[in-house]
Amino acid sequence: MMLLALSGILVLTVGGCVCVWWAARGGPRWTRVVSAATLATGELTRRASRYDRNPSGQDA
Repeated sequence: MMLLALSGILVLTVGGCVCVWWAARGGPRWTRVVSAATLATGELTRRASRYDRNPSGQDA
């Protein structure tokens, strides 16, 4: 079950990266929507990771 979940996450990640690449080259509207969602998810993940490393909430 865990392998299936990780495989799904991998497929979503690769698909999101492909949409970011395609949208940057003028793809259809749906690729821009998926691209924006992928970039927003990446930003939220990065911020959460940064907060986990520095619990005080202050950037070093």
